[in-house]
Amino acid sequence: MRAMSQQLIKIESLDDPRIVPFLNLKERELAREGGRFIAEGELVVRRLLSSEFEVESVLLAPRRVEEIGRLVKEGVPVYVGAAEMVNGIVGFKFHSGVIACGVRGQRLTLEEAAKGWAEKPLTLVVCPEVSNTDNMGSLIRISSAFGADAMILGEHSCDPYYRQSIRVSMGAVFRLPMVQSEDLMSDLRRLREQWGVELLATVLDERAEELAGARRGRRVAILFGNEAQGLRREHVEACDRKITIPMKLGTDSLNVSVAAGIVMYHFTQYAAEKGQGVRR
Repeated sequence: MRAMSQQLIKIESLDDPRIVPFLNLKERELAREGGRFIAEGELVVRRLLSSEFEVESVLLAPRRVEEIGRLVKEGVPVYVGAAEMVNGIVGFKFHSGVIACGVRGQRLTLEEAAKGWAEKPLTLVVCPEVSNTDNMGSLIRISSAFGADAMILGEHSCDPYYRQSIRVSMGAVFRLPMVQSEDLMSDLRRLREQWGVELLATVLDERAEELAGARRGRRVAILFGNEAQGLRREHVEACDRKITIPMKLGTDSLNVSVAAGIVMYHFTQYAAEKGQGVRR
C-alpha cells in the first residue's frame, strides 16, 4: 500500500460548515449547488475513488482512516469524525464508516456517448420514466453486469445520482455511461437513423414476440417502462419490435429490474450462444 499523503481534518461537531454536503440536505439542493452527490459505504466509495469522477471530500470514522485514506488523491480533504457522529449524519448505525462527496461533471450527451461506438456491436438500455430510485440503481447495476454500452434516461426518470440509486447500483453508476435525454422521442429516432440501432420495446402483450425466441441484431436499444404503467404508447410505437416475457399463474407483471435482468441476459448471452446474434 502507498503511504497516505493527505492531511487529516478532525471534525468535532455536526455544525462544522465543512461537512454541510454530508448532512441530510435535499438531494436536489446538492445537485443544484455544485452538482454534488453523496456515496455511502466502503465498496461504493472505493469505486468512486477509482473512477474518473471528481471527489470533493471524504468523511471517515477513525477506524477506516488507515485503509481508505491512502486511496484518496492528494489534495482531496479527508475529514475524520467519531463513529457516533458519522452515524448521526447517515441517520442510522452505519457500520462501514465511509462516506464521500463527489461531483457529477458535465451532462453526457448522446453525441458524446456515441463517440466510442464506431461500428462495433452495441447494446443500449433506455428508461423513459423510471421513477423509483431503488429500481434505477438495480437497472444500472444489471445493465453494467451484462455489458451495456450506455443507459439513456428520459425526461421523467429519477436522478441516477441520488444516494439510494448510487448505493443500490453498488457504484456501477460511476462506470456505465449515463445519458440524460432532453427529448427522448427525438433521440430514439436519431438512434435508428444515425447509428443504425434497432429499438426493442419490452411490453405486457400476448401478441408481442416472446423473449425466448427473440433474435438480436448487432445494434439494439432495449426500452424498459415505468414501474406502474410500463412504456407509454408513443415510446412503443417508436420501436421496431415488441418483446414480452410470458408469465403463468395469473402473474401480470414483474418488477422492472427483475424483467431487465431476464431480458438483458437473453440478448447479451443466450441469443448470442444460440447463434441468434453477435457476442460482444
